[in-house]
Amino acid sequence: MSTVGKSIFCKAAVAWEAGKELSIEEVEVLPPRAHEVRIKIHYTGVCHTDAYTLSGVDPEGAFPVILGHEGAGIIESVGEGVTNVKPGDHVIALYTAECRKCKFCKSGKTNLCGSVRATQGLGLMPDGTSRFRCKGKELLHFMGCSTFSQYTVVADVSVVAVNPTAGMDKTCLLGCGFTTGYGAATITAKVEAGDNVAIFGAGCVGLSVVQGAVTNKAGKIIVVDINNKKKDWAFKFGATDFVNPLELPKDVTIVDKLIEMTDGGCDYTFDCTGNVKVMRNALEACHKGWGTSIVIGVAAAGEEISTRPFQLVTGRNWRGSAFGGFKGRTQLPGLVEDYISGKIQIEDMITHRHQLDQINDAFHDMHGGDCIRAVVDMK
Repeated sequence: MSTVGKSIFCKAAVAWEAGKELSIEEVEVLPPRAHEVRIKIHYTGVCHTDAYTLSGVDPEGAFPVILGHEGAGIIESVGEGVTNVKPGDHVIALYTAECRKCKFCKSGKTNLCGSVRATQGLGLMPDGTSRFRCKGKELLHFMGCSTFSQYTVVADVSVVAVNPTAGMDKTCLLGCGFTTGYGAATITAKVEAGDNVAIFGAGCVGLSVVQGAVTNKAGKIIVVDINNKKKDWAFKFGATDFVNPLELPKDVTIVDKLIEMTDGGCDYTFDCTGNVKVMRNALEACHKGWGTSIVIGVAAAGEEISTRPFQLVTGRNWRGSAFGGFKGRTQLPGLVEDYISGKIQIEDMITHRHQLDQINDAFHDMHGGDCIRAVVDMK
């Protein structure tokens, strides 16, 4: 029986309030309106950003909401005016939209599209309303995706069709974690052959930076992490060195160590921790005259970064990277082809798998020391 134009009732993991575990509920998912699509989500990754909002620390977090922003699925139906995807397409949801019409998209200088940013930040669709109902209440959307629901509605600028032969349990990770790190190295930094790089934090994003550095033929690829369990992971994906700052001699800082290892400092460093003290170390471990540090990790509300201005005067650069600089609709299909051809590794990053009713276990796994990425089967 066709569901086109009708509400769909399905299961979703609902965050009713901050600091509480997700609740598996039956939700109503309204049909897509003009320039919207409804996706049957097959798999979703669980990301630290989801946990950050659920914790209540996120000042922009609002409840009740359906979290999740790292999802892959199949288009069930489309609203009026949608031309970029069609029912049956295998797709990835995009928390960073690409309209190709706004000032940001047309600038050629950034992947930060402005088309749906205002309403997305409020947890609403572009027309200012929600497509989710549960127990008589409206539920908010999250990052324009809400992939913790078996069906979700997103703007047409927030979805991309990809090769259907790629497993959706892998391509879901291209919706955030992998792409964010890989692109930071290959697009934002544009690491060049022989460059020495250091990556702070060896989670999914950090290990994806490692893969990007390997792709661009970096010289030394140094992973910095306080968890020695991450050492084998770092080498698995192509790191040349691993340093645990807690194991350095008392009078040697991580900055000292990296400068020593790279004959004066790194060409590029990447913060994948969200810790502002680590961000300072990452900058100061850069080479005088040209070293660049890329901030990827999201710091807690109210945090600020600092360094002595002299660090910048003497040629070091601080940059940020969102979604790895990738333009989702334009560049993600090519990244999926790279996965299919074996150029990039994704499945090896999936350390934990769960069903939807076990999604809270995925959050617990994420905070353990042996989890790179947990993927939830939404079917």
